[in-house]
Amino acid sequence: MAKDTVTVIDNRTGKEIELPIHTATQGPDVVDIGSFFRESGYFTYDPGFLSTASCHSTLTYLDGQQGMLMYRGYPIEQLAERSTFLEVASLMLYGNLPDREELADFRKIIVHHSMLNEALKGFFRGFYHDAHPMAIMVGVVGSLSAFYHDSSDITNPEHREIAAHRMIAKMPTIAAASYKHSIGEPQVYPDNRLSYTGNLLKMMFSVPCEEYEVDPVAEKALDLIFILHADHEQNASTSTVRLAGSSGANPFACIASGIAALWGPAHGGANEAVLNMLIEIGDVQNVPKYLERAKDRNDPFRLMGFGHRVYKNYDPRARIIRKMCHEVLARLGDNNDPLFELALKLEEIALKDDYFIQRKLYPNVDFYSGLIYRALGIPSNMFTVMFAIARTVGWVSQWMEMIGEKNQRIGRPRQLYVGPVKRDYIPINQR
Repeated sequence: MAKDTVTVIDNRTGKEIELPIHTATQGPDVVDIGSFFRESGYFTYDPGFLSTASCHSTLTYLDGQQGMLMYRGYPIEQLAERSTFLEVASLMLYGNLPDREELADFRKIIVHHSMLNEALKGFFRGFYHDAHPMAIMVGVVGSLSAFYHDSSDITNPEHREIAAHRMIAKMPTIAAASYKHSIGEPQVYPDNRLSYTGNLLKMMFSVPCEEYEVDPVAEKALDLIFILHADHEQNASTSTVRLAGSSGANPFACIASGIAALWGPAHGGANEAVLNMLIEIGDVQNVPKYLERAKDRNDPFRLMGFGHRVYKNYDPRARIIRKMCHEVLARLGDNNDPLFELALKLEEIALKDDYFIQRKLYPNVDFYSGLIYRALGIPSNMFTVMFAIARTVGWVSQWMEMIGEKNQRIGRPRQLYVGPVKRDYIPINQR
């Protein structure tokens, strides 16, 4: 019979402390340690919060052992096969899949908000020509709070909803403008006739002097990648958005903080690292040698794009994107690009190698997404920007959920202090 409390005994004093247990609908139950310090005088210690639940959430559930990922209870496999990215965005924001009319209305709202204020063009010109697009994204997104005062009251649910719509709608426009700035081409306005990802492709790759047609394979591939990257529980960038939001900061600042956290190579830069690894390997003939190096613990070489910190089984997103990756390479991949041939050979050998099979080091979503981006002509410094566009849906959904909680309070992690004990100031002439 399950207990609704757990007892902690202080071996130094013999005191017993009863802590309540919160039951999860799926996954591990949670011990509520909110009163632990008050009752015991101790803080808990959990570097990286790897064993600590920081919030209640109804958005995303993943099971690393089973290789499971769900948005609002829907398996990612079903959403990837049957939904569009905007349908998933509506699901994440409102909790249920929209009907046809609701989806059409949602799309109209997103389209309506896709343009940027003309004054923002000056912001892009203020960045150096070779500035990293993620640096531009952080600055421009953070600046949006200076333009939209009609959605600045975070205690107002309508204001929060408008801010969420604006962020989802404007992120592709900002991303494309960042790319255009980096290559010295004029910004392209959104086209309301196109899909979310089709519009992004046009804004990135069209020029005013020529007609542009969106390739349906590229459009479908981007839509799929965005669905797979929309949310992933309480990861580093999502936790950053929640922590910033807990202070009452405006939503644009919160999303900018998430972009900054995502920029870190340990978080959002993995697919770019895959391409760098392939460049290092250089040739198909070198694959066996590098696989042996990957098995050597004393060798600094690491096989990027294989395995996952959370998933101890096959990354469910990788199973979905693998088929799309092969379709894109067959349709759009440059047959003369040796990296594609090299990547496919690496995948083939690693999937048959007992060392990787036993350790469940399967190709993950980053292995395939980087290859798709390259085949679409997206440069490597834009890979994390693409990630940010998709993850904005998760960030704003998590932010809205957090702000709406009745017991919401500012985040305030504790510490284990190991510095000097109290000491007196020594005048400079006596040191």
